[in-house]
Amino acid sequence: MQIVKQFQVRGAAGEVKRALLAGRTVDFWAPANPTPFLLVTHDGQNIFDKTTSSRNRTWELAGTATKVAAQFEIPAPVIIAVFHSSNPGDPYGRGKDLAPQDVFTGGVEPVVNLSGIWPTPEPTFPLSELRGNQYIKEIAETIVPSLCNYLGHEFVPEGSAVLGASMGGLAALNTLARYPDIFHTALSFSPHWIVGKEPLVERLMGALPAPGNHNIWMSRGTKGHDSRYGPYQELANDLALAAGYKYGRDLATPVFNHMSHNERSWSSYVNQALRFWLSR
Repeated sequence: MQIVKQFQVRGAAGEVKRALLAGRTVDFWAPANPTPFLLVTHDGQNIFDKTTSSRNRTWELAGTATKVAAQFEIPAPVIIAVFHSSNPGDPYGRGKDLAPQDVFTGGVEPVVNLSGIWPTPEPTFPLSELRGNQYIKEIAETIVPSLCNYLGHEFVPEGSAVLGASMGGLAALNTLARYPDIFHTALSFSPHWIVGKEPLVERLMGALPAPGNHNIWMSRGTKGHDSRYGPYQELANDLALAAGYKYGRDLATPVFNHMSHNERSWSSYVNQALRFWLSR
């Protein structure tokens, strides 16, 4: 692992470090005191650093997590922000990383492209190039253990969560499905159901672990892309309830009126998702 950058962020003590780890860029921040909580995020380029963010706006996640943790009188979580692999030589790397691989290679037809770029009516790469399984394995089996060792963090599965938005929201749910013994909470913002519609919802929700030790947050706004998610998110909610998840215990599916599909909107209510997670 090579540390390539260190910088401070508003509202949080200490520094964010940027590392090259197993060929991938990862930003990470840890509180000064030991903590049982760890949060892994997809689309890590948007979490801490405006210079790498998609829309010159970050989630301001370390500062918000620090405030929420203080309200509960608990230590803030370690935050690991995993960058996607899009680059000039592989411009659709984000979609290849974040799309639920087994869902789409297992028979669910993409309705719109998987590139993560909207709108593009035609497929931008073949399904054989999807690498979501390897991407999630890399997070669970290489990135998390390596950074926990570097930080001296004692990993506690019950205190570990994964967060993502849009295609990253699908990836957050897929991460929980693939590694339920490592991650116990998924925080999924504006999951991009329209890329596969009802079949995607049914397959991905059906892959999630049974309730009892896991928590699921799925939220959406009402503007922009989020305005199209309603019927698919309602189906996802119904499937979670049918599987035994329960509002007020291990499930939350809030709708945020007037909120859209961007970091400004997601960061404005990420505190509520953190409360949902940390209160459990």
